[in-house]
Amino acid sequence: QEQFRIEQRKQGLTMNISPINSNAPDFGAEISDIDLKSITKQDFDEVYRAWLTYGVVRIRGQQLNEDELQAFSARFGPLEEIPMGRLPESERAKIKNRYVTQLSNIIKDGKPIGGLGNSEANWHSDMTYVEVPPPASILLGIEIPNEGGDTYFADQGAALESMPKELVDRLLCLSIKHDAAHTSIGKLRPGFEPFDDPRDAPGAEHPAIITHPETGKRALYLGRREWAFIPGLELAASEALLDEIWSYAALSENVWRQQWQPFDLIIWDNRRVLHRRDDFDQNSRRLMKRCQVLNRSA
Repeated sequence: QEQFRIEQRKQGLTMNISPINSNAPDFGAEISDIDLKSITKQDFDEVYRAWLTYGVVRIRGQQLNEDELQAFSARFGPLEEIPMGRLPESERAKIKNRYVTQLSNIIKDGKPIGGLGNSEANWHSDMTYVEVPPPASILLGIEIPNEGGDTYFADQGAALESMPKELVDRLLCLSIKHDAAHTSIGKLRPGFEPFDDPRDAPGAEHPAIITHPETGKRALYLGRREWAFIPGLELAASEALLDEIWSYAALSENVWRQQWQPFDLIIWDNRRVLHRRDDFDQNSRRLMKRCQVLNRSA
């Protein structure tokens, strides 16, 4: 924190970057005194470095429209497009911005305006079921329920450090297959057939422990627990080892809770962070807008 402030004073920057998580001061930061609509390259470089340093950052009071959200998010790299191929032509015409995904339980004209609804979302890292997952996710809160819908973030670098050395050594030689067929709320995605055995789950394999390509630090890399499988093991052994791994994944001292306010913007590093969401009353309205950054090597 002090290093950030010293460099900010030297460079004449006015933004403030401070740890937000009392349990773990090197995980989670608040950035204030900045307007993302008019952010300079110098300011963005500091935001980017804070994102790498803390894993997840929050910037409050950012009343961005979809084009402004896209423009800011694109500074992190090329953005993923909404999967238009799954939508009928009549629905495609209604999309204002093809790089901004709506996450919402709001019903309009008898149809949901976004994904995920009001259900609880399990611990996961975004799109780890593809070969090259997105490094960054940017989420902007628009309408926030009075209760519920909080988002939790778990530091997977700290999770790895909390493990016994024997377990870490074993995981260095193993990979995990990440299920592509189900969403973070457990629903089967369109176009996938149901199955009963995790070995039958489609999806990419990734090392159980990864080295962050920008910071050089190691982290546990899990995706979602449900339907995961460790290739090379018998099913029972895979399930037992996954249960052991997951017992370290979200220890309370390594978790930060985001209680949303309208126009909070959160940026997290999918290479270091798991996240989940509380459910909330369907009669409440929740609207979030998300951009996902494609890996530059994709």
